[in-house]
Amino acid sequence: MSFLGSGLRMRRRKFIAIAATLTAWPLPISAQQKVWRIGQVAAGRPGQSLTALLERLNDLGYVQGKNITLQTLVVRPEPSAMEDAIRSLLPDIDLLVVWSTIAGVAAKKLTSSVPVVFLSVGAPVDIGLVQSLAHPGGNMTGVSFEAGTEIYAKRLQILKEIAPAIKEVAVLGASGDSNVAFATASLEKAAAELGLKLTPTDVKSADDLPAAFDEMQRNHIEGLIVIAGAFTAVNSAQIASLALAHKLPSCHGFKETVVVGGLVSFGARSPCHGPAGSSLY
Repeated sequence: MSFLGSGLRMRRRKFIAIAATLTAWPLPISAQQKVWRIGQVAAGRPGQSLTALLERLNDLGYVQGKNITLQTLVVRPEPSAMEDAIRSLLPDIDLLVVWSTIAGVAAKKLTSSVPVVFLSVGAPVDIGLVQSLAHPGGNMTGVSFEAGTEIYAKRLQILKEIAPAIKEVAVLGASGDSNVAFATASLEKAAAELGLKLTPTDVKSADDLPAAFDEMQRNHIEGLIVIAGAFTAVNSAQIASLALAHKLPSCHGFKETVVVGGLVSFGARSPCHGPAGSSLY
Protein backbone atom coordinates (compact mmCIF):
# COMPACT_ATOMS: atom_id res chain seq x y z
CA MET A 1 0.00 0.00 0.00
CA SER A 2 1.39 3.41 -0.91
CA PHE A 3 0.67 6.85 0.55
CA LEU A 4 1.03 9.69 -1.89
CA GLY A 5 2.50 12.91 -0.60
CA SER A 6 1.98 16.30 -2.26
CA GLY A 7 3.13 19.90 -2.26
CA LEU A 8 -0.36 21.33 -2.43
CA ARG A 9 -1.56 24.45 -0.68
CA MET A 10 -2.14 24.43 3.09
CA ARG A 11 -5.91 24.12 2.74
CA ARG A 12 -5.62 20.80 0.95
CA ARG A 13 -2.95 19.49 3.34
CA LYS A 14 -5.35 20.06 6.22
CA PHE A 15 -7.99 17.95 4.52
CA ILE A 16 -5.56 15.18 3.65
CA ALA A 17 -4.36 15.14 7.25
CA ILE A 18 -7.78 14.19 8.56
CA ALA A 19 -8.98 12.01 5.71
CA ALA A 20 -6.23 10.35 3.70
CA THR A 21 -4.25 8.49 6.34
CA LEU A 22 -6.96 8.33 9.06
CA THR A 23 -4.15 8.54 11.60
CA ALA A 24 -2.80 11.98 10.87
CA TRP A 25 -1.80 14.95 12.96
CA PRO A 26 -4.43 17.38 14.38
CA LEU A 27 -5.41 20.45 12.43
CA PRO A 28 -4.13 23.80 13.68
CA ILE A 29 -6.43 25.51 16.15
CA SER A 30 -7.24 28.22 13.64
CA ALA A 31 -8.61 25.61 11.24
CA GLN A 32 -10.91 24.18 13.91
CA GLN A 33 -13.13 27.25 13.79
CA LYS A 34 -14.56 26.14 10.44
CA VAL A 35 -16.96 23.25 9.93
CA TRP A 36 -15.33 21.29 7.13
CA ARG A 37 -17.78 19.63 4.72
CA ILE A 38 -16.63 16.17 3.63
CA GLY A 39 -18.32 13.94 1.09
CA GLN A 40 -17.63 10.21 0.90
CA VAL A 41 -18.57 7.88 -1.95
CA ALA A 42 -18.19 4.10 -1.81
CA ALA A 43 -19.48 1.05 -3.62
CA GLY A 44 -21.84 -1.38 -1.96
CA ARG A 45 -25.27 -2.88 -1.78
CA PRO A 46 -28.39 -0.84 -0.90
CA GLY A 47 -28.58 -0.19 2.83
CA GLN A 48 -24.87 -0.75 3.40
CA SER A 49 -23.15 2.06 5.32
CA LEU A 50 -19.50 2.98 5.59
CA THR A 51 -18.52 4.36 8.99
CA ALA A 52 -14.78 3.76 9.29
CA LEU A 53 -13.79 7.30 8.29
CA LEU A 54 -16.20 8.99 10.69
CA GLU A 55 -15.12 6.74 13.56
CA ARG A 56 -11.47 7.60 13.04
CA LEU A 57 -12.21 11.31 12.71
CA ASN A 58 -14.11 11.12 15.99
CA ASP A 59 -11.05 9.56 17.61
CA LEU A 60 -9.06 12.60 16.47
CA GLY A 61 -11.61 15.05 17.90
CA TYR A 62 -13.57 15.85 14.75
CA VAL A 63 -17.24 15.43 15.53
CA GLN A 64 -20.13 15.24 13.10
CA GLY A 65 -22.15 18.46 13.28
CA LYS A 66 -19.55 20.23 15.44
CA ASN A 67 -16.39 20.81 13.41
CA ILE A 68 -17.10 18.52 10.45
CA THR A 69 -20.04 17.29 8.44
CA LEU A 70 -19.59 13.96 6.70
CA GLN A 71 -22.07 12.85 4.07
CA THR A 72 -21.70 9.27 2.82
CA LEU A 73 -23.22 7.84 -0.33
CA VAL A 74 -23.03 4.07 -0.96
CA VAL A 75 -23.93 3.25 -4.56
CA ARG A 76 -23.77 0.48 -7.14
CA PRO A 77 -20.21 -0.45 -8.19
CA GLU A 78 -20.70 1.02 -11.66
CA PRO A 79 -19.05 4.11 -13.23
CA SER A 80 -22.35 5.87 -13.99
CA ALA A 81 -23.60 5.44 -10.43
CA MET A 82 -20.32 6.76 -9.04
CA GLU A 83 -20.43 9.80 -11.30
CA ASP A 84 -24.01 10.61 -10.31
CA ALA A 85 -23.17 10.36 -6.60
CA ILE A 86 -20.06 12.51 -6.86
CA ARG A 87 -21.83 15.09 -9.01
CA SER A 88 -24.56 15.44 -6.39
CA LEU A 89 -22.03 16.11 -3.62
CA LEU A 90 -19.60 18.49 -5.31
CA PRO A 91 -21.54 21.76 -4.90
CA ASP A 92 -21.73 21.34 -1.11
CA ILE A 93 -18.37 19.91 0.02
CA ASP A 94 -14.83 21.09 0.77
CA LEU A 95 -13.26 17.64 0.40
CA LEU A 96 -14.21 14.45 -1.44
CA VAL A 97 -13.19 10.97 -0.24
CA VAL A 98 -13.69 8.15 -2.74
CA TRP A 99 -13.30 4.42 -2.29
CA SER A 100 -12.33 2.21 -5.28
CA THR A 101 -10.71 2.79 -8.63
CA ILE A 102 -13.95 3.48 -10.49
CA ALA A 103 -14.84 6.17 -7.96
CA GLY A 104 -11.38 7.70 -8.29
CA VAL A 105 -11.67 7.81 -12.08
CA ALA A 106 -15.13 9.37 -11.79
CA ALA A 107 -13.80 12.04 -9.43
CA LYS A 108 -10.90 12.81 -11.78
CA LYS A 109 -13.38 13.31 -14.61
CA LEU A 110 -15.74 15.57 -12.66
CA THR A 111 -13.54 17.97 -10.68
CA SER A 112 -10.12 19.57 -10.84
CA SER A 113 -10.71 22.03 -8.00
CA VAL A 114 -12.18 20.13 -5.05
CA PRO A 115 -9.45 18.23 -3.16
CA VAL A 116 -9.95 14.46 -3.58
CA VAL A 117 -8.60 11.69 -1.37
CA PHE A 118 -8.85 8.21 -2.88
CA LEU A 119 -8.68 4.98 -0.89
CA SER A 120 -8.38 1.37 -2.08
CA VAL A 121 -7.36 2.34 -5.61
CA GLY A 122 -5.24 0.20 -7.90
CA ALA A 123 -2.28 1.62 -9.86
CA PRO A 124 -3.12 5.35 -9.57
CA VAL A 125 -0.22 6.37 -11.84
CA ASP A 126 -1.00 3.84 -14.57
CA ILE A 127 -4.68 4.79 -14.74
CA GLY A 128 -3.93 8.52 -14.77
CA LEU A 129 -5.16 9.70 -11.36
CA VAL A 130 -1.78 11.14 -10.35
CA GLN A 131 1.50 12.04 -12.03
CA SER A 132 3.66 9.91 -9.74
CA LEU A 133 3.57 8.27 -6.32
CA ALA A 134 6.00 10.78 -4.87
CA HIS A 135 4.48 13.88 -6.51
CA PRO A 136 0.84 13.28 -7.46
CA GLY A 137 0.15 16.88 -8.53
CA GLY A 138 -3.30 18.24 -9.30
CA ASN A 139 -6.11 17.92 -6.77
CA MET A 140 -5.84 14.19 -5.99
CA THR A 141 -3.88 12.09 -3.51
CA GLY A 142 -4.54 9.04 -1.40
CA VAL A 143 -3.76 5.39 -0.81
CA SER A 144 -3.24 2.66 -3.40
CA PHE A 145 -3.64 -1.06 -2.74
CA GLU A 146 -1.87 -2.17 -5.93
CA ALA A 147 0.94 -0.03 -7.28
CA GLY A 148 3.06 -2.68 -8.97
CA THR A 149 2.64 -4.90 -12.01
CA GLU A 150 4.11 -7.84 -10.10
CA ILE A 151 0.93 -8.32 -8.03
CA TYR A 152 -1.12 -9.87 -10.84
CA ALA A 153 1.83 -11.91 -12.07
CA LYS A 154 2.13 -13.38 -8.58
CA ARG A 155 -1.58 -14.22 -8.47
CA LEU A 156 -1.28 -16.11 -11.73
CA GLN A 157 1.82 -17.91 -10.49
CA ILE A 158 0.02 -18.94 -7.29
CA LEU A 159 -2.91 -20.28 -9.29
CA LYS A 160 -0.55 -22.30 -11.49
CA GLU A 161 1.23 -23.73 -8.44
CA ILE A 162 -2.08 -24.80 -6.89
CA ALA A 163 -3.38 -26.32 -10.14
CA PRO A 164 -0.28 -27.10 -12.25
CA ALA A 165 -2.26 -28.86 -15.00
CA ILE A 166 -4.24 -25.79 -16.04
CA LYS A 167 -3.67 -24.31 -19.49
CA GLU A 168 -6.53 -21.84 -19.98
CA VAL A 169 -7.44 -19.17 -17.43
CA ALA A 170 -10.35 -16.74 -17.49
CA VAL A 171 -9.75 -13.17 -16.30
CA LEU A 172 -12.93 -11.79 -14.76
CA GLY A 173 -13.40 -8.04 -14.49
CA ALA A 174 -16.06 -5.34 -14.60
CA SER A 175 -16.75 -3.38 -17.78
CA GLY A 176 -15.66 0.22 -17.36
CA ASP A 177 -13.26 -0.50 -14.47
CA SER A 178 -9.82 0.97 -15.19
CA ASN A 179 -8.25 -1.83 -13.15
CA VAL A 180 -9.01 -4.22 -16.03
CA ALA A 181 -6.56 -2.72 -18.54
CA PHE A 182 -3.78 -2.48 -15.96
CA ALA A 183 -4.36 -6.04 -14.75
CA THR A 184 -4.59 -7.48 -18.25
CA ALA A 185 -1.27 -5.95 -19.29
CA SER A 186 0.37 -7.39 -16.19
CA LEU A 187 -1.19 -10.82 -16.64
CA GLU A 188 -0.33 -11.19 -20.33
CA LYS A 189 3.40 -11.06 -19.69
CA ALA A 190 3.19 -13.55 -16.82
CA ALA A 191 0.91 -15.86 -18.80
CA ALA A 192 3.44 -16.11 -21.64
CA GLU A 193 6.15 -17.08 -19.18
CA LEU A 194 3.91 -19.70 -17.53
CA GLY A 195 2.57 -21.13 -20.77
CA LEU A 196 -1.01 -20.13 -20.03
CA LYS A 197 -3.75 -18.85 -22.32
CA LEU A 198 -5.88 -16.00 -20.96
CA THR A 199 -9.54 -15.43 -21.80
CA PRO A 200 -10.85 -11.94 -20.87
CA THR A 201 -14.34 -12.07 -19.36
CA ASP A 202 -16.02 -8.70 -18.78
CA VAL A 203 -19.39 -8.31 -17.05
CA LYS A 204 -21.59 -5.24 -16.68
CA SER A 205 -23.66 -6.26 -13.66
CA ALA A 206 -24.11 -9.04 -11.12
CA ASP A 207 -26.91 -10.43 -13.28
CA ASP A 208 -24.30 -11.23 -15.95
CA LEU A 209 -22.19 -13.43 -13.68
CA PRO A 210 -24.04 -16.79 -14.06
CA ALA A 211 -23.92 -16.54 -17.86
CA ALA A 212 -20.23 -15.58 -17.73
CA PHE A 213 -19.39 -18.71 -15.73
CA ASP A 214 -21.50 -20.87 -18.03
CA GLU A 215 -19.50 -19.48 -20.94
CA MET A 216 -16.26 -20.32 -19.15
CA GLN A 217 -17.46 -23.89 -18.80
CA ARG A 218 -18.38 -24.14 -22.48
CA ASN A 219 -14.93 -22.82 -23.38
CA HIS A 220 -13.25 -25.43 -21.13
CA ILE A 221 -11.66 -22.81 -18.90
CA GLU A 222 -9.56 -24.46 -16.17
CA GLY A 223 -8.77 -21.58 -13.80
CA LEU A 224 -9.88 -18.07 -12.85
CA ILE A 225 -8.18 -14.80 -11.99
CA VAL A 226 -10.55 -12.20 -10.54
CA ILE A 227 -9.50 -8.59 -11.08
CA ALA A 228 -9.63 -6.67 -7.82
CA GLY A 229 -12.11 -3.80 -7.92
CA ALA A 230 -15.30 -2.42 -6.46
CA PHE A 231 -17.57 -4.67 -8.53
CA THR A 232 -15.76 -7.91 -7.75
CA ALA A 233 -15.44 -6.97 -4.07
CA VAL A 234 -19.15 -6.22 -3.67
CA ASN A 235 -20.08 -9.42 -5.53
CA SER A 236 -17.36 -11.58 -4.00
CA ALA A 237 -19.73 -14.13 -2.44
CA GLN A 238 -21.54 -14.78 -5.73
CA ILE A 239 -18.27 -15.02 -7.65
CA ALA A 240 -16.82 -17.46 -5.13
CA SER A 241 -19.97 -19.56 -5.19
CA LEU A 242 -20.05 -19.73 -8.99
CA ALA A 243 -16.37 -20.66 -9.15
CA LEU A 244 -17.00 -23.53 -6.74
CA ALA A 245 -20.10 -24.67 -8.63
CA HIS A 246 -18.12 -24.74 -11.89
CA LYS A 247 -15.10 -26.39 -10.21
CA LEU A 248 -12.79 -23.54 -11.16
CA PRO A 249 -9.71 -22.91 -8.99
CA SER A 250 -9.69 -19.17 -8.46
CA CYS A 251 -7.30 -16.48 -7.23
CA HIS A 252 -8.64 -13.17 -5.91
CA GLY A 253 -7.38 -9.80 -4.71
CA PHE A 254 -9.04 -9.63 -1.31
CA LYS A 255 -9.02 -11.87 1.76
CA GLU A 256 -12.76 -11.26 2.19
CA THR A 257 -13.48 -13.32 -0.95
CA VAL A 258 -11.69 -16.32 0.52
CA VAL A 259 -13.73 -15.97 3.71
CA VAL A 260 -16.92 -16.42 1.66
CA GLY A 261 -15.62 -19.36 -0.36
CA GLY A 262 -12.93 -18.25 -2.83
CA LEU A 263 -9.93 -20.56 -3.13
CA VAL A 264 -7.02 -18.21 -2.54
CA SER A 265 -6.15 -14.50 -2.54
CA PHE A 266 -3.00 -12.43 -2.69
CA GLY A 267 -2.83 -8.71 -2.04
CA ALA A 268 -2.85 -5.86 0.41
CA ARG A 269 -5.37 -5.74 3.21
CA SER A 270 -8.31 -3.47 2.49
CA PRO A 271 -8.09 -0.10 4.32
CA CYS A 272 -11.45 -1.01 5.89
CA HIS A 273 -10.16 -4.24 7.36
CA GLY A 274 -6.87 -3.55 9.03
CA PRO A 275 -3.27 -2.44 8.45
CA ALA A 276 -1.62 -2.65 5.10
CA GLY A 277 0.48 -5.58 4.00
CA SER A 278 0.46 -8.23 1.31
CA SER A 279 -1.01 -11.49 2.50
CA LEU A 280 -1.68 -14.92 1.05
CA TYR A 281 -4.86 -16.69 2.20
